[in-house]
Amino acid sequence: MAVAAENQSQPPQNDLPYVLILKPPAAFSIFGDHFFHSPKFQFLKAFESPLPLSQFLLTHAQSVQAILTSASGSVTADTIRLLPHLDLVVTTSQGINHIDCSECRRRGIAVAGAGTIFSTDCADSAVGLLLDVLRKVSAANRYVKQGLWSSQGNYPLGNKLGGKQVGIVGLGSIGTEVAKRLEAFRCSISYNSRSKKPSVPYTFYPNVVELAVNCDALIICCASTDETHHLIGKEVLSALGKDGVIINIARGPIIDEKELVQCLIKREIRGAGLDVFEHEPDVPVELLALDNVVMSPHNAFCTTESLEELRKTVVGNFEAFFSNEPLLTPVPLDDLPHLSGVPPESESFNDRGMNPIPSYKLQGYIS
Repeated sequence: MAVAAENQSQPPQNDLPYVLILKPPAAFSIFGDHFFHSPKFQFLKAFESPLPLSQFLLTHAQSVQAILTSASGSVTADTIRLLPHLDLVVTTSQGINHIDCSECRRRGIAVAGAGTIFSTDCADSAVGLLLDVLRKVSAANRYVKQGLWSSQGNYPLGNKLGGKQVGIVGLGSIGTEVAKRLEAFRCSISYNSRSKKPSVPYTFYPNVVELAVNCDALIICCASTDETHHLIGKEVLSALGKDGVIINIARGPIIDEKELVQCLIKREIRGAGLDVFEHEPDVPVELLALDNVVMSPHNAFCTTESLEELRKTVVGNFEAFFSNEPLLTPVPLDDLPHLSGVPPESESFNDRGMNPIPSYKLQGYIS
């Protein structure tokens, strides 16, 4: 058995450089492990080895030059320290808070992400959720399918999006795409971000509560960090008011979910459109019966078209690295907000800034 385990832990025997995969990206379960295939490198799959991860890493420590990860596979300082020749971490996600960027920066390890590949998909979904909540599209759809139209008459009217005051929390690449789409609806746009952006015409509020007071809807687009954990709590929701709508396509823990549930049940806000949750895949049971809530299973960020772009970007980053060329989507590590700590692999961690994507995910879901 020991010999068999040792043999299974051995990497392929050829001269191509090795890319370590700690956990299989969702693309592997959908398309197979050839999805990121390249003639310029080969994968070393820790998840296929019967060895404990630490032993596997020690066995191959001298071989690994790069890591491929996703939001479901944390790259911790402990992992990095076991790999003396590691020079690159590439993630399939736009977020990078599952990677210990401080340790990467200390070691001079480059990090590459998905860039802005998913920004337009996220923005489309955010506006779609907002329209759905305001116009009661999903609720009206259920009303018709349940045969209630003929027996109970017309369904209550919704509200228009056009001309609404919309606040965006986090005006990065996703928030900017959301704003562009809302301009077409003649919405008045304001935002909260780490700093004021002189290049945009929107009103800046340094305080999220003040932003909420002056908005009909809040769209959460910011990164999940220690500072943004439960950023949206009772005070912000109360400031948004009984006619306010909140949309979250960012990360679940940015909103205090218990407070949000109570506000929705008591109709202290008009409604919510939620693609992410605090303890995924678990969703508060109270939300299931509410017609003023529209939900999706953390798939707002991705479409089949963006997956192909992701494949090209991931492969392109590795090929550039192994050819001593500039990375396609490098992540600057010198100007990052303080990120939530990455737990060790032994922990079964569930989003406090990382929101790792569980293995049950549906087709088309890569993060």
